[in-house]
Amino acid sequence: MNAIVALCHFCELHGPRTLFCTEVLHAPLPQGAGSGDSPGQGEQAEEEEGGIQMSGRLRAHSPAEPGSTGPTKSDMCEGCRSLAAGHPGYISHDKETSIKYVSHQHPNHPQLFSIVRQACVRSLSCEVCPGREGPIFFGDEQHGFVFSHTFFIKDSLARGFQRWYSIIAIMMDRIYLISSWPFLLGRVRAIIDELQGKALKVFEAEQFGCPQRAQRMNTAFTPFLHQRNGNAARSLTSLTSDDTLWACLHTSFAWLLKACGSRLTEKLLEGAPTEDTLVQMEKLADLEEEAESWDNSEAEEEEKGPTQPGDAGRRELTKSPPDASLLPGCATWQPRKLSVFKSLRHMRQVLGAPSFRMLAWHVLMGNQVIWKSKDVDLVHSAFEVLRTMLPVGCVRVIPYSSQYEEAYRCNFLGLSPQVQVPAHVLASEFAVVVEVHTAPRSALLPAGREEEQPLSKYEFVVTSGSPVAADRVGPTILNKIEAALTNQNLSVDVVDQCLVCLKEEWMNKVKVLFKFTKVDSRPKEDTQRLLSVLGAAEEDNVKLLKFWMTGLSKTYKSHLMSTVRSPTAAAEARS
Repeated sequence: MNAIVALCHFCELHGPRTLFCTEVLHAPLPQGAGSGDSPGQGEQAEEEEGGIQMSGRLRAHSPAEPGSTGPTKSDMCEGCRSLAAGHPGYISHDKETSIKYVSHQHPNHPQLFSIVRQACVRSLSCEVCPGREGPIFFGDEQHGFVFSHTFFIKDSLARGFQRWYSIIAIMMDRIYLISSWPFLLGRVRAIIDELQGKALKVFEAEQFGCPQRAQRMNTAFTPFLHQRNGNAARSLTSLTSDDTLWACLHTSFAWLLKACGSRLTEKLLEGAPTEDTLVQMEKLADLEEEAESWDNSEAEEEEKGPTQPGDAGRRELTKSPPDASLLPGCATWQPRKLSVFKSLRHMRQVLGAPSFRMLAWHVLMGNQVIWKSKDVDLVHSAFEVLRTMLPVGCVRVIPYSSQYEEAYRCNFLGLSPQVQVPAHVLASEFAVVVEVHTAPRSALLPAGREEEQPLSKYEFVVTSGSPVAADRVGPTILNKIEAALTNQNLSVDVVDQCLVCLKEEWMNKVKVLFKFTKVDSRPKEDTQRLLSVLGAAEEDNVKLLKFWMTGLSKTYKSHLMSTVRSPTAAAEARS
């Protein structure tokens, strides 16, 4: 976490003062730090503390040094000073993140010193909560945002027998600091309780040995300024009788910065699931339920035992559940081998632009697409490519069949060349047939180039009872798909993402139309105006929206039906 944690003190002689602060360093240490220490500066022993390696090898400016950003020695008393003059300070190395936590009395950077100084003054003067003890939040975009917790430390020689301190955390991210409030409050409160507990023991021992209240009553008329010239302004180490206080505070502040920074992480959220995801989840649940039913029926048959000679043979045929790859409309259907058609762009190049446009038009309109070929893998790859133009809920596939299947069962049907398609289907405007023949010998490529273009040995004939004229506008999404396929500056992966975006765009229009017509039951005039607003008033666009409406998930439909009501129904309910 990019923040600074500091301990501040209100001195009776010098006002608010920063005693000790810990900051985070992501960059290499400044020149003179680490191995650049002078031989006269002692090095503290290293120790492992919570995965952080701590040492005292950082050379920090002492307050008396020229060029230091802190106050001069004449402006500081014993109560205003934490580290002695020439003390190297403390540094901890986080091995996991290669981050350094540095502690000293004042930040060396002038801008940071100014920010910490201003936060210290506000924390101990104007920005206080009722009772003067407790947490508070303040700050702005220019000087940073501050979490401040003020508290008192017992001192038998101080006015009122206590001194005023605060622990502040400063950072520029307001949202992050507010989100960390409960965590900071609990951990800072624990540090304060430990300091107050140590100081209370020293205070009680001093009061038992020499009660200060009676002594002060006898010298009630002595000017208070003379009293402060003695040993009244004592250091925090003296008040707590802990010589290792600053090393312990460094460890606590460094852990606080590390833990607070790691408890909140940024994650990429994809938002609500798409319609394709919902449909896939529903179909997967149906497959699991069907598999369980097959297992249960098998168990029941085994319990009954064979009653007739033919029963055992029938059970052998029903032992395995249906193959998911052969179920019509199954979202998990995959080709058995490597696809022959690599992409929509590849299919358009093989079929030719007019034939591909006719085929794509029928696919988008929900008409039945029939492929007749001996090569099963070729049919599988064609369906795998064509289905990318449709929402998952609109895809119903029978990959390969020995007989014709009606359009209500599938909109993608693979047949062998021997299967006869009914005449009314061939003449229908709601079906398109792609026949795959062996290419004439004159059209075959040389033997060395057949591996480069494996589809060169085939000839594709696309026919339909309602051929799409070249000058026909067609649905808007078809024109956008063709524009993406013809743009050679777009890679195949980019075209795939364009298809995803186009499908999501038109599925959103489908959702609006579904609510408008099926849920709210608006009249046709309003529906026509809505289609104009959606940019889908053309005949082909309306047919496409109505077909794609069948691909909406059951989850979305039930949610919309149960939570959204028309204004008329709501008005009737209120009346």
